[in-house]
Amino acid sequence: MRTSRTSRTFRNLLRTGLAGLVAGIGLFAAGTVPAHAADAPLRDLAAAKGKVIGTAVTGSKLTGTYGDLAGGQFSSLTPGNAMKWGTVEPTQGTFNWSEADQIVAFAQAHNQQVRGHTLVWHSQNPSWLTNGTWTSAQLGSLLQNHISTEVGRYKGKIAAWDVVNEPFNEDGTYRSTLWYNGLGSDYIANALTWAHAADPAAKLYINDYNVEGVNAKSTALYNLVRSLKAAGVPIDGVGLQAHLILGQVPSTLQQNIQRFADLGVDVAVTELDIRMALPSDSTKLAQQKADFTSVVAACVAVSRCVNVTVWGFSDSDSWVDSTFPGYGAATPYDANYAPKPAYYGIAEALGGTTTTPPPTGACTAAYSVTSQWNTGFTGQVTISCSGAALSSWNVSWTYGAGQQITQAWNAGCTQSGAAVSCANASYNGTVADGSSVSFGFNASWSGSNPVPAVTLG
Repeated sequence: MRTSRTSRTFRNLLRTGLAGLVAGIGLFAAGTVPAHAADAPLRDLAAAKGKVIGTAVTGSKLTGTYGDLAGGQFSSLTPGNAMKWGTVEPTQGTFNWSEADQIVAFAQAHNQQVRGHTLVWHSQNPSWLTNGTWTSAQLGSLLQNHISTEVGRYKGKIAAWDVVNEPFNEDGTYRSTLWYNGLGSDYIANALTWAHAADPAAKLYINDYNVEGVNAKSTALYNLVRSLKAAGVPIDGVGLQAHLILGQVPSTLQQNIQRFADLGVDVAVTELDIRMALPSDSTKLAQQKADFTSVVAACVAVSRCVNVTVWGFSDSDSWVDSTFPGYGAATPYDANYAPKPAYYGIAEALGGTTTTPPPTGACTAAYSVTSQWNTGFTGQVTISCSGAALSSWNVSWTYGAGQQITQAWNAGCTQSGAAVSCANASYNGTVADGSSVSFGFNASWSGSNPVPAVTLG
């Protein structure tokens, strides 16, 4: 488990022997379950429902806690950027497959699917392509070669490809792009056909955003898929990106998933995150949990909804903060890889039974020396909550210089050797959200009085 900045601070204070300083550390409420107390990893819960649960990843981060969570909790990986044209062919004819290969190898080692993302898009293309002057024939040849080369390289290793990404405007008209302007709308059917030729076993998708509910854009996508199927073009599914805003899950989400399924194609939620105005608080986190639950439950309810993928599982790895100023906290894990209520919402929608712990750092304890004399001192510990509430608490620490508790009030304290444990009294175990309680004690000291590292539980 990653060592918190706060615990490192405690150790530094202990080494320096500074007295009278205040220290705080995150707290899980007594009696709550530890992190990841779902009755099974998300991937196992999803498998029991016949679903795949995925996450977008960055290849260089697939070590340590990040790698453990990516490999242990999810059954599918999507390269966040590693398979986009600008990454794999930055110079014409010169390829860089290193990160894509790394992600595929990690997935294979962890018995995971890979979702390829993305072959044809208007963004993140190499400058040699976007700045070039091409005839329609040249442009079509470049696109066919790119698709054949990339899909062919990973033939048999990619479960599904987002072949065409974001082809529509909000009103349902075709987006003006290099591909549409140079090749017309046929570029979509051609791209799917070329991808199928390169790997007939891979599932082929069209992927877009703001198509989660029934609206003009999703109806345009629906009509396109229907026409492609009628023409015999290989199209296996649609991807609903689901970059959503807190409290704005479309009411027609399940209906929309079902109407695509009724066309005879699979549906995947491909890039799910739910952003909120910062800072986050307990009310927003509770709404986010409800929103994640709603999205995953809508997929569970439709048999041909096969995959839900979150776009990065940790707030430290999210694109939201840099793209939408003032918004963030959009993923199921916080920046320190602790599961947020949203994680438990996903688990519950997949049939898990969980108890949600308070958010990391929502309750803290502060130890201070309020007065000191040549043989003794008075200490105080204050427990405060913001974003959670407690029904009981226990505080413990280990003295580093032989200090001895002689008297305590507003808590029951025991000491064995250097180890001290203090539990709430019968009247002050409850700490409401936004409030605090304190207890105090007298103790003896000799020589030095370093501040101890405090833990709560």
